Amino acid sequence: MEIFTYMEKYDYEQLVFCQDKNSGLKAIIAIHDTTLGPALGGTRMWTYNSEEEAIEDALRLAKGMTYKNAAAGLNLGGGKTVIIGDPRKDKNPEMFRAFGRYIQGLNGRYITAEDVGTTVQDMDLIHMETDFVTGISPEFGSSGNPSPITAYGVYKGMKAAAMEAYGDDSLEGKVVAVQGVGNVAYTLCEHLHKEGAKLVVTDIHKEAVQRAVDAFGAEAVDPDDIYDVDCDIYAPCALGATINDDTIPRLKAKVIAGSANNQLKSTKHGDIIHEKGVVYAPDYVINSGGVINVADELNGYSQARAMKKVEGIYDNLMNVFKISKRDNVPTYVAADRMAEERIQSVSKSRNQFLLNGHHTLSRR
Repeated sequence: MEIFTYMEKYDYEQLVFCQDKNSGLKAIIAIHDTTLGPALGGTRMWTYNSEEEAIEDALRLAKGMTYKNAAAGLNLGGGKTVIIGDPRKDKNPEMFRAFGRYIQGLNGRYITAEDVGTTVQDMDLIHMETDFVTGISPEFGSSGNPSPITAYGVYKGMKAAAMEAYGDDSLEGKVVAVQGVGNVAYTLCEHLHKEGAKLVVTDIHKEAVQRAVDAFGAEAVDPDDIYDVDCDIYAPCALGATINDDTIPRLKAKVIAGSANNQLKSTKHGDIIHEKGVVYAPDYVINSGGVINVADELNGYSQARAMKKVEGIYDNLMNVFKISKRDNVPTYVAADRMAEERIQSVSKSRNQFLLNGHHTLSRR
């Protein structure tokens, strides 16, 4: 892997390798773009097959955070960390404290949070060495469990997608097929039930399904049958890549809106559903409630303020649909354009400002 060639091609700013022999820390921090502000993105701990695989994952995820933060309207750039190791066996307090010192050394260019394989407790250890960390314990002034806020954002986003597809954002009487009933999806079901939507649910865990059946009168189906449900909205809230060659011909929904990451197996599937006239709410826009929530911690956390910002997901998606129609492109492309346009406009005005400042100085 020619790292500088790759970084130049996709315009990455920085790649930092962090090693601590005593604790066994091997971490890679990727900073993609800080045009809008410091890079914010979580720390993932994973057993990678090679160092190259770990580098690629860090770079890919960092770029994703640039787009997610920009599309969410946050004044933050994109970054990500991967720690190489088994989160069940290789963790120790010294590792996260050492990592915290590396983050502190970046002096605010990068702010971290929890991700796959890391926990609130790990963030607390990082916090012992630096303030550039979010998702810490509530007693340190953090927001706590982000699931309810993420769910509220998905609910608002689903209403925007319904508005686009049906000309009305009411979900009353709409049949919503929810795939996966974890923490986020359960709270989403709560909002949908309250509004009078009819729920059809599935999950690989039977008890999660039963909980939704008991609480919301949901209809339960087997995991593979969720794609055949006669519904208005399909809500993927578990695994990624469930919009693929096999499922698209089976889906009857006019709207796809859910909390899962990487819902399209590939970009061609985004093209296919666009051609079929299905309204797709791009995943990183509709599920951005979590990052909006932790970003609020940087100002001294206020749940009321965070919820208000999360409501903006509705308008963000309406803007995506507008760009999709304006440029005649699928919504996954429109979401990227919305993020890019925001970054470019800030970059342009900053360059102009620097240019004007230079002229002023040279005139003196």
